[in-house]
Amino acid sequence: MKRKDSSPGQMLPMFPLKKWQHSQKQHPYTFYIFLFACLLMPATANAADITEQLHYPKQQAVSQDGRNEADSLMGIAERQLQQKTPEKAVTSLLQALELYHSISDLRAQGLAYDLLGKAYVELGQFKDAEDAIRRRLAVARDTQDFRGQVFALNNVGSLLLQKGEALAARESFAEAVGIASQIKNSEAQGLSLSNLGLATARLGDYNKAIKLYETALIYRRIVGDPIAEGNTYNNLGEAYLAMGDYQNTIGTFGYGLRLATRTRDRMNEFRAIDGLVAAHSSVGRKERASELLSQRLTLARQLGNIPEELTTFEAYALLYEKQGNYRTARNFYERAIVLSRTLEDNKKEVQLVDKLTQMLKK
Repeated sequence: MKRKDSSPGQMLPMFPLKKWQHSQKQHPYTFYIFLFACLLMPATANAADITEQLHYPKQQAVSQDGRNEADSLMGIAERQLQQKTPEKAVTSLLQALELYHSISDLRAQGLAYDLLGKAYVELGQFKDAEDAIRRRLAVARDTQDFRGQVFALNNVGSLLLQKGEALAARESFAEAVGIASQIKNSEAQGLSLSNLGLATARLGDYNKAIKLYETALIYRRIVGDPIAEGNTYNNLGEAYLAMGDYQNTIGTFGYGLRLATRTRDRMNEFRAIDGLVAAHSSVGRKERASELLSQRLTLARQLGNIPEELTTFEAYALLYEKQGNYRTARNFYERAIVLSRTLEDNKKEVQLVDKLTQMLKK
């Protein structure tokens, strides 16, 4: 997956198979991370295990027509992912893998596993996604594809974080850092260090995480990827916020917001605003926090993003509730509840009603 670090991890662009070798050089990310949005989702594994689904022919040769069919299936799977039909992409990719396994084409298998992992993540089937990504990692090791190993290890770590296994994720990211350093790939080093910082922060060692983020930023500036740089700035801001260092929190998120706005990276734009609202609220700058929430609401409405609009109303409600302005807070809670019903999000509706009820008891 491409873009955004596991923080909330980067997906491989969709190209016909014969163009993949060139695209790998230009776009090395797989589908990490995803994954900030994916990291917040509960892990599910409704599909059968990949091992049970794949049936590899025993013959060691296949006709040219068979290879052409496999390549065609890869192209079909790419289009299906672009069309937001990952369940169909899984079917196409499993068929392609049978053919690639029959001719022992490891490189093509690796590319297929990349896409298969992406498809399973989009389906929310993280157990199957992890299986596919680990198979991708095995292929990269068998072929001594060190660059492929780095990005596969980052994807494995991202999924481990999603499962709450921060210690195992840190080990995966640390291995990726080691390989990236050996091959002296700045892009891979920046990604791996940023993710290692994320896992380290999840384990509560914020000072070490900050140092890792700062080193990651050096490599991300070398590469000249402002989206990746902005993501790491947001990670760094969250570490400062967890430590209660509000001055550095505001400066870091402020820079992250400028980068996200310039690159139209909306997810990180929302993240940066949320970090700034939390920091300004913590130091008593309620008016500035309200201004930022107004900016957030405008952005959500411009994008037609109802879930983010709901989140903004809830943030407004919490802000006014902390100020003791219960009348205004109630208004925002009620507006958030209306949107939760529009989205048919029953769980969120119950949470909001409970918060409103608790506030009215004060």
